[in-house]
Amino acid sequence: MSMALWLDAGVAFGAIAALLLIARGAYQVRRRRMVRGSAIGLVGLLIGCLAAIALLVGVNLLTYARFTYEKPVATIRFRALAPQRYAVTLVRQDGGTVHATLTGDEWELDARFIKWKGIATVLGFAPLYRLERLSGRYTSLHDTLTRPPSAIGLAREPGLSLWLLAHREAPWLPFVDASYGTATYLPMGDGATYAISLSNTGLLARPANAAAERAVHGWE
Repeated sequence: MSMALWLDAGVAFGAIAALLLIARGAYQVRRRRMVRGSAIGLVGLLIGCLAAIALLVGVNLLTYARFTYEKPVATIRFRALAPQRYAVTLVRQDGGTVHATLTGDEWELDARFIKWKGIATVLGFAPLYRLERLSGRYTSLHDTLTRPPSAIGLAREPGLSLWLLAHREAPWLPFVDASYGTATYLPMGDGATYAISLSNTGLLARPANAAAERAVHGWE
């Protein structure tokens, strides 16, 4: 069973259990069993809150994609507009396209990872990734210090971020490993296209045409 199905099942079960307990508690209160009815109702509310938290976490996890082995995740193309200024087109594997303008000599793509431990692994939860940010870099330290940076965000953050909670080492999330991100960077060049893939070691970028090969050769 996939992680999405486990989350759906858990949220649905929690919501139903919460409603039944709240209804049972209200029934006991109407029969003047105040203590018992209140206790049952509070348990129902607690389960309902947990189901709501699970729903918010699930909404956030939908912004991530699953990966197992090395897989292509995007291509990125560059067109020179001026010295150290490029029009960029990032095409995700799912067909989503991002257009931007970056300044600098190199491009950098950052991603965020969620891996699972313990019972989550046994249940078959696959690791997740999300492309976070695309930015321009300068080769020269002087340019880095004196010229404005350029960057764009690639991800939304709806719901409740499980990555942020686990990244802060929440003791009640022992099944989540979100201790690191990953990045890859290569030179920008007029007409250059790069293929970006993902493996268990992180993001990888490779030249996908002759212009990118020339840019990498000159960069090295």
